[in-house]
Amino acid sequence: MLVRRLKTLLEPLSNPHLRLIATESTHPTNLPNRITPIDQSLLLRVCTILYQQQNSPDSRLHSSLSSSSPSINPEFFLQVCNTFPYSWRPVYRFFLYTQKLPHFTHNSLTFNKMLDAIGKFRNIDLFWETCQEMGKLGLVNDKTFRIALKTLASARELKKCVEFFHLMNGFGIGYKLETLNKVVENLCKDKLVEEAKFVIFKLKEWVKPNGVTYKWLIWGFCDVGDLIEASKIWNLMVDEGFEPDVEVVETMMETLFKANKYDEAMKIFQMMRVKRMDDLGLSSYRLVIKWMCKRGKIEQANVMFDEMSQRGIQADNLTLASIIYGLLARGRIREAYRIAEGIEKPDISVYHSLIKGLLRLRKASEATQVFREMIKRGCEPIMHTYIMLLQGHLGKRGRKGRDPLVNFDTIFVGGLIKAGRRLEATKYVERTMKGGMEVPRFDYNKFLHYYSNEEGVLMFEEVSKKLREVGLFDLADILERYGQKMATRDGRRERALEP
Repeated sequence: MLVRRLKTLLEPLSNPHLRLIATESTHPTNLPNRITPIDQSLLLRVCTILYQQQNSPDSRLHSSLSSSSPSINPEFFLQVCNTFPYSWRPVYRFFLYTQKLPHFTHNSLTFNKMLDAIGKFRNIDLFWETCQEMGKLGLVNDKTFRIALKTLASARELKKCVEFFHLMNGFGIGYKLETLNKVVENLCKDKLVEEAKFVIFKLKEWVKPNGVTYKWLIWGFCDVGDLIEASKIWNLMVDEGFEPDVEVVETMMETLFKANKYDEAMKIFQMMRVKRMDDLGLSSYRLVIKWMCKRGKIEQANVMFDEMSQRGIQADNLTLASIIYGLLARGRIREAYRIAEGIEKPDISVYHSLIKGLLRLRKASEATQVFREMIKRGCEPIMHTYIMLLQGHLGKRGRKGRDPLVNFDTIFVGGLIKAGRRLEATKYVERTMKGGMEVPRFDYNKFLHYYSNEEGVLMFEEVSKKLREVGLFDLADILERYGQKMATRDGRRERALEP
């Protein structure tokens, strides 16, 4: 059983191209690019020993490994680490074994791999010892900083986050602003912005933050929806003489728009128009036009569009799609179609704006015609396209929200239907509705995903035939098209080969 499980884990590693991708991205530039082929039977044998004897004494484990692994190189060590993505002990025991081998030398890549494995399981004491060992050997690089700070910040070891910089400085790796910025970026992308802020302010005496540092802090607070803290960092950034770049301005504006603070977002945009007009580009205008159209301010959006055109900025499809949706939302269908027809190469964003706008006007049949046209012009629909159309034709049934009773009803009714007991399911739903409980909202996403296979193709074909028999041609076309395109990969390949 164990060998069969390990074979399943090792199957992807037998492909040399995949192995190259898995390791090349983390290779430092000073290491050779040549990848040595790995003996898969040897890898399976070693991983089996490590798994079975991970709690055995060192002497027994090392004896078993020595008899099974005549030669081990760094690439082999990395593959062993990849085989145990959810367990640190076998990796660490193997690491201790390789340290005693005279012909094996660890490098930054192997140490980082092992450090990451230990960090995932929050073994902070062992993690800290390994960091110290890397510092003594001089194998610490920027990736080590990112792994260490992410692990310590996730475990809320904030003092150790700061101490790590001091520790590395003691090993001759000085305080660097570039390293700090990379760490802050990494933490903010993992929604650890509070921890990133703590590190920045505690290290301010040794590493003075710059505009890039504050930019990532603002981005991080906006990402978690904390506008108050983002505003404080913005003010601090300006007070220290740094000018927010366009990316920071757009991030702040978009967060304000999402928080329904339209006027405050527009104040920032007007400030940019007055003081830094030359810095405004397509992305800024696109953002403002999009939210103006969402709020039904189509006239103001047209003013922004004209200003953009006068400045020589060419509108892209996303901007035009926002204008199209804004016009449709106000019932100006002819103008919307005129703009859509004038686009030389319409993409899916243009078709989605047309479909969404028409569905808002309760014109499901016209939206389906747009769906047919996009297929005819070679634009492939995505899952969101089908969900929009199905909701337009069938509506959003039931209610949405977390409720244990609703969740129970979903499972119970679904089980009755799968068992073929539709009459009992219908009666239960009727009794539930009369008792005051609403039917849970039908999840089109799960429905389509569940039938995205060969069995679903047959089901959709049969359903589309029955729908055509009763005159529901639009709905039949949507479901039949989904059944054809969302089959298994083998089925799609076979259809592609057919003349």
